[in-house]
Formats: sequence, C-alpha cells, structure tokens
Amino acid sequence: MTRLRTLLAWTAGVAAALTLTAAQRPAALAQVSGGLWEIDLLGPGARPRVCVADPLTLAQYEHRNGMCTRVVISDTPPSTVIHYTCPGQGFGRSKMTAITPRSIRIETQGISGGYPFNYVLQARRVGECAPHQAMRTH
Repeated sequence: MTRLRTLLAWTAGVAAALTLTAAQRPAALAQVSGGLWEIDLLGPGARPRVCVADPLTLAQYEHRNGMCTRVVISDTPPSTVIHYTCPGQGFGRSKMTAITPRSIRIETQGISGGYPFNYVLQARRVGECAPHQAMRTH
C-alpha cells in the first residue's frame, strides 16, 4: 500500500511538472512576439505569411490548423524543444532557435496524416497583423 501511495504521489508530481512546463513561455522565445510572420521553407517557392498571437504556435507549423497540446521538453536559450500532439491528426517535435527577436529557425519532424515529415523552415517577423486579420492561436 505504501508503494502504491508513493507511486501515485510521484505520478501526480510528474503530471504537475509537465503541466507547469506546458503553461510557461520558453525563455528562448522571451524576446519574440506575435504578429505577421513570413515562412521560408528554405527552397524555391512561395513564402506564406501567417498571423499568430504567440510565435510558439509556429512549432506546430505542420499541424497549424490543429487543436494540439504542447509540452516544452527543453529550454536552453537560444533554443527550445517542443513536443506536441494533435488528436486524430498526428504529432511532432520541433526545435525552435531564436536567431533574433524577429527571426526563428524551426527544425520539425513527426507524423501528419499517417505519414512522416521532417524539414527546416525559417520564420521572419515582418510586421503587425492587419486590423481585420484575426490573430490565430493553436
């Protein structure tokens, strides 16, 4: 019985720590703010622009329209590693490196739609969102 109580207390402590980690903004992104971000997939082609309230949501770029939960795995400025899960859509793990307060490198991999993905993108803050443009949150 004592072992069971110890195990339950330990499990509750781990769950509380993970919840705290998920709720805190990573120190690596402390100087980075929301707004209009241009996404460069590091190759030829279009550079889409997205409006985000919190740049942390760019960690789940592959699942940008999904309702996902995020957990910060490590946070050692200038980089942070985030694991996210999107029920019914997949999951991912992203390393975000703040190069400047207006530039982030994102290395991401995971499973989306049943298939693996693995790529690097560069996000650059290009301004504020237009007044009619709703800030998207994930």
